[in-house]
Amino acid sequence: MATTQQPTRARRRVAPHPTVEERSAAGRAARKAVPRSSHREWAPAADRRDPVDMLEEQGATRVPELVPVRYGRMLVSPFTFYRGAAYLMAADLDPTPRTGLDVQLCGDAHLSNFGAFAAPDRRLVFSINDFDETHPGPFDWDVKRLAASFAVAGRDRGFSERQRAAINREVGRAYREAMHDFAGMRTLDIWYARLDVDEIFDRFRADASRKEIARFEGNLAKTRSKDSIKAMAKLTVMSEDGLRIVGDPPLITPIEDLAGDGDSVAYAREIVRDYRSTLSADHRRLIERFRYVHAARKVVGVGSVGTRAWIMLLVGRDGDDPLFLQFKEAQASVLEPFLGASRFANHGRRVVEGQRLTQSASDIMLGWIRATGLDGATRDFYVRQLWDAKGSALIDVMRAAMMERYASVCGWTLARAHARSGDPIALAAYLGRSDTFDRAIADFAERYADQNERDYAAVEAAVASGRLTAEAPA
Repeated sequence: MATTQQPTRARRRVAPHPTVEERSAAGRAARKAVPRSSHREWAPAADRRDPVDMLEEQGATRVPELVPVRYGRMLVSPFTFYRGAAYLMAADLDPTPRTGLDVQLCGDAHLSNFGAFAAPDRRLVFSINDFDETHPGPFDWDVKRLAASFAVAGRDRGFSERQRAAINREVGRAYREAMHDFAGMRTLDIWYARLDVDEIFDRFRADASRKEIARFEGNLAKTRSKDSIKAMAKLTVMSEDGLRIVGDPPLITPIEDLAGDGDSVAYAREIVRDYRSTLSADHRRLIERFRYVHAARKVVGVGSVGTRAWIMLLVGRDGDDPLFLQFKEAQASVLEPFLGASRFANHGRRVVEGQRLTQSASDIMLGWIRATGLDGATRDFYVRQLWDAKGSALIDVMRAAMMERYASVCGWTLARAHARSGDPIALAAYLGRSDTFDRAIADFAERYADQNERDYAAVEAAVASGRLTAEAPA
């Protein structure tokens, strides 16, 4: 009698469910393998690669005429250099001991990659807001990236060693104590935890001067007003062909200037259709109510300069109902050479999935595409709203006391992101109740700030010698 062979089903991942005691034991075991005090120990490897070579390696995959813009923005100061040097730091962290306590890393958790944005309920929330480099990896890589950014920023602001030490320790303290809080929470409570901007304002108000309160309120008002309507007023003009994004090459280049004889409208509409397919059904129905109007390539950020980033204007009911989307190229994370390849075939999806996993509230327009560009090359992109009440802290005017409070907010926020993707109980057991980890992270931050200054000087010298070309920012 013949039998019909049943198709083999793909083996599904079985989620482990260790007890609280077992999870705590894992954290304590990791502490024995990698003592908390060991995080302060760092020195450049004897065979450390030339930072200029590493930046040139990144530049090889970017728009050639924009690479000098990237170097120009990085060389404004050691702090702006640090913002563009995530690849260098990942390489420096690679040889350090690993606890085995992995999380979904931001991958570039410097202090300017935290900020405010509008949650789907339209309240302003504070969270990590840049995920280009997100990837699973050792939790301390994010903590060290964050603490070192405060050390670099503190030097940029002229703070004393004592002031910087207090700020740097606050990153570790806030992260550690928040992780203990999350370890004691119910699972869903961790998932829903978030920090509203109004709550931050209340924390800051007690110690802030009148001038600082006025600045905070002004920055908050500016953040709330950043939406597609304001973007349309700033970036577009009415022409005989309708609304058009105003060109400002090489920073803003309209799509028709890059498309040659190609049909840029048909091309852009196809891109929108492909993007729609990555949205949930309800958000797909929403985006279908908007029609394509115009697009342009737009330079953004510091470290991202040279990757392909596009802005696209769509309108809904009429010309007073705009939606600006940003299509940002997603290359392999700078962490992948050291932590392994992403499990996602599309790097745009890697960014989106990492963001959804770590943020308590994400942009409803998050999506991704793989597109063949106007140059014929195929690349990955993630998509989000260009402006959705996005705002950043005013780092360049903060007093030391205010920066210490900001370090506390960022440390809590990073811990919340890690508690969602990692094991907060094991992490809390590893971190312990003493300030050993805090002090180790603070010492590391200053050591790495020294290295950042050396790398900054090396790139400055490369520009002075003609090895690199830098275009001063406008």
